[in-house]
Amino acid sequence: MRLDYSGQNLRGRSFKGQNLTGADFSETDIRAVNFTNANLKTAKFVDTKAGVPPSWKLGFAILSFLGSIITFIVAFSLIHGGWFLWQANLELNWIAIVLFVLVSAVIVYQGLETGFTIIAIAIAVSLLLMGLAAIAGNEVIPFTIVVILPVILSLGGSDLVAGSIVLVTIELGTVAGFLVAPAYGITMFAGALAGKQYGNTPNLESVPGSVVIPLFTVWIVAQTLLGSYMGWRTLKRDERFALIYKIAVNFAATGGTSFRNADLTNADFTGATLKNTDFRKANLTRTRFYEAKKLDFARVGDTILAKRNILNLLVTGNGRGKSYFGANLKGANLIGADLKEANLKDSDISQATFQGANLEWANLTLTQAVGTDFSSAQMTGVCVEAWNIESTTNLDNVDCRFIYLLENPKPGTDDRERRPGSGEFQPGEFTKLFEEVFNTVDLIFRNGIDWKAFVAAFKQVQVENEDTELAIQSIENKGDGVVVVKVAVPVDADKEKIHSDFTHNYQLALQAVEEKYKAQLQAKEHEIVIYRQQSAEMTEIVKLLANKPINVQVDNKLENKNMTNSNDSSRKVEIHAKDINASGQAFNLGDISGTVTNTINELPASPEPDKPGIKELLTKLQEAIEADANLSEEDKAEALEQVKTLAEVGQNPQEAGKQKTGKKAITMLKGLVSGLPATATLVEACSKLLPLISKLLGLG
Repeated sequence: MRLDYSGQNLRGRSFKGQNLTGADFSETDIRAVNFTNANLKTAKFVDTKAGVPPSWKLGFAILSFLGSIITFIVAFSLIHGGWFLWQANLELNWIAIVLFVLVSAVIVYQGLETGFTIIAIAIAVSLLLMGLAAIAGNEVIPFTIVVILPVILSLGGSDLVAGSIVLVTIELGTVAGFLVAPAYGITMFAGALAGKQYGNTPNLESVPGSVVIPLFTVWIVAQTLLGSYMGWRTLKRDERFALIYKIAVNFAATGGTSFRNADLTNADFTGATLKNTDFRKANLTRTRFYEAKKLDFARVGDTILAKRNILNLLVTGNGRGKSYFGANLKGANLIGADLKEANLKDSDISQATFQGANLEWANLTLTQAVGTDFSSAQMTGVCVEAWNIESTTNLDNVDCRFIYLLENPKPGTDDRERRPGSGEFQPGEFTKLFEEVFNTVDLIFRNGIDWKAFVAAFKQVQVENEDTELAIQSIENKGDGVVVVKVAVPVDADKEKIHSDFTHNYQLALQAVEEKYKAQLQAKEHEIVIYRQQSAEMTEIVKLLANKPINVQVDNKLENKNMTNSNDSSRKVEIHAKDINASGQAFNLGDISGTVTNTINELPASPEPDKPGIKELLTKLQEAIEADANLSEEDKAEALEQVKTLAEVGQNPQEAGKQKTGKKAITMLKGLVSGLPATATLVEACSKLLPLISKLLGLG
């Protein structure tokens, strides 16, 4: 049964660790309520009032008053104790004031941390001077006490003013907050005058009032102005004074409503007042904060609310034309948000919801959108280059007329790969365009494809992922030597592993094939690159596939098969995996085998019957190749040719060029078996025989 607490006064109650899934707390007073570790999934907190009890406002007022008392005491002590106007040494006092003003200027322009760093250095230097002076028997106490100590205490007073302004503003409002500064200034001045009146500083009476009053005034005004500035910038969320803001907000949240470590997935805080509320370590996945009040005065820890621009977006729903480059929007609730022309490049929007949001002309390049809900969103003109989506990404009922696949035009053109190429998507076509992405792994080749290496790698990946059904869905020529092969996989497949496995196996097979090209064609590296780029042309692809021992059904289709009214001329070749079978192409293996046998027999036999030599090892390798049923006839012929090459090398291993030829043959054999099952007889034979053959031939 749904728990209904709506409209009640729950002030001070504890629901710690309770299961409150779906509970309704709408228009409820939950100030000082403890929801720590509670399960609040889908709970409603619409127009609730969170924070500290009203009685705490009096407490904060008292704390502010105590702060002013502290400043009075500090000012009084500086004068009464003789730390200021040391022996009527006005020069040192003015040096202290000038130093304080300089440090204040640094703080204004560089921030609080830089100012503290300077003071720390000054303290270290002062201590060093005191130590050296003590050793030398000199007196440096006036400089240390009259210059450094007042500056440190004055900065502390300014920080106290700033913190009090923030704290009082949070609890009592802006006007009350900025009455803090003059109140502190008056109490400091009163303390200073009282210290002078009743102080025991030597020769203090000799300092005329016409000097003392201006001196005190400059000193106190400088402190007050610095504190007022820091308080004002802190309330504006200036990062230079983030420490003051953090301390003030954390202190103000003490005793307030606590959602610490609570699960607030899909909870709704629309219109709620949330100052003095603790959200540290809470699960805020798709938690709605639309039009929440004073959320910037909540204790948010390291949640997505920690960034002011993200917090404002969640509260206002207005991000039109703004930049959220690289932002953490994971799990953000942006239902109905206006993000037209927003830059979300490289941002993490996984598990977020943009249901019904306006994303027209937004930049979604490189975004992580796994588990993201775009249902009913407006996405015309959006750029989706290299965005990461999966089957958990919801694109239902998206309103989109066209999109762009590239953030920037291709060099020398204005082509950003618009989809559809012309015209507009018909209803539902945008979703269909990306349906295949959910169940495919894209293999991108930037310099064309070597199909021998591709087929060998694909077979090996099938073996390594035998529980996963893999099928080549399509081959797309993108131009400039770029080819994309889409491999269809089940919804629950480990796409990252499949992609990684193929990349690894393709590189191994490619090395073997390229060694063959070098050996047979005596090609240089750049000639091989040109060969592979030419292979990217669709006519060359068809030619290469036709030369392979596979039967291929090739259908040239317009890429916009689901896009009516489109004249997009890019082409796609679709290959159905069920058509990839051995063709039984005719090779006269008997002749090849006989030639290999004759070449091997020209080698001398091993003088030791129990220790096979190169002749015996090559004979065993020949037999293993001819007996392996996993090799196609063409691959057997190729493998036997490499055995023949090794036999020729064995006849005179030291002859010029023989070592290089032998190494290439070994590499080719390794490449040919890389696409075989790990349990294949030839794989086991090569793992044992090839190292021995290499050793006997001195191939390293």
